[in-house]
Amino acid sequence: MTKVTVLGAAGGIGQPLSLLLKLSPYVDELSLYDIRLAHGVATDLSHINSSVKVSGFEPKDKNDQQAIKQALAGTDVVIIPAGVPRKPGMTRDDLFNINAGIIKSLASAIAETAPNAFVLVISNPVNSTVPIVAETFKSYGVFNPKRLFGVTTLDIVRANTFLKEYDSSLQGVESVKVDVIGGHSGETIVPVFSTSNARDIFAKLSTDQKKQLVHRVQFGGDEVVKAKNGAGSATLSMAYSGYTFAEALLRAVKGERGVVEDSFVYLDASIPGASEVRSKTGVDYLSLPVELGPQGAVSVQGGILTQLDTEEQRLFAIAVNTLKKNIVKGVAFVNKVKAKL
Repeated sequence: MTKVTVLGAAGGIGQPLSLLLKLSPYVDELSLYDIRLAHGVATDLSHINSSVKVSGFEPKDKNDQQAIKQALAGTDVVIIPAGVPRKPGMTRDDLFNINAGIIKSLASAIAETAPNAFVLVISNPVNSTVPIVAETFKSYGVFNPKRLFGVTTLDIVRANTFLKEYDSSLQGVESVKVDVIGGHSGETIVPVFSTSNARDIFAKLSTDQKKQLVHRVQFGGDEVVKAKNGAGSATLSMAYSGYTFAEALLRAVKGERGVVEDSFVYLDASIPGASEVRSKTGVDYLSLPVELGPQGAVSVQGGILTQLDTEEQRLFAIAVNTLKKNIVKGVAFVNKVKAKL
């Protein structure tokens, strides 16, 4: 029996993500939590004729912790798309402080109720929210770096999709496979087209086309916001991407071998390959190809860093410089909160 809990299940990402999980052959029980509408979303999904059992949980008031504990009890995988969108007049720091507080609160609940669960963080900014979850888990003495993942799959999905547009012969989901390393925002996103299975297509592009393609992958979110006239962001594609990673993890947990997905992980010495990457880059967290297994991260495949072409090396250096600041911001937030207690 596999139970998956979605924290933030009634939001723009949470609802389509929950729908995909309801249809998954790898999920037996789906637990939905949000501060409101979780019961409604669960009831709606329960009318779908699949074998996945669905339950919804929402707090009675802001002091009610029982609902989230019930949602997390006995769960195997926790997926976190929770958070608030940026509103008019709100600075990025305002948005960070709100979402950081939400993520820390949810991480505390997981640490107390489901400390052995696999945790998949979708909530932005991933470069900072994953360190927030890790530091919170450390404070509870339950941090397992092999079981914490920042979901960067949307960057890979975009890179695969956008490259296909340059050659009509490329069809199907698996026709193009591009690794995307670094982080999960703007210039920290580094698509590695030079090692993809469609690198010959990329090589034929002009210098300007290559730059435009890389920029589109890095700032694809802006394209969606603009197309939605500022009334929304990437929710459907993010839900698909979150499900794609979750399904890969569940396949690996159930025994499938050779499952490799790019993810933003803590470069802990307990994960083979992580120490070498950490020493080489000077960062504690990085998105790289990660082999998955029954216990989570089996290894970090840092060999890709030796295969970057000249332009990718330049982009990666920029990414690392920005990542260091993002990571420090997440860690500092948790330490600041602890200092107030």
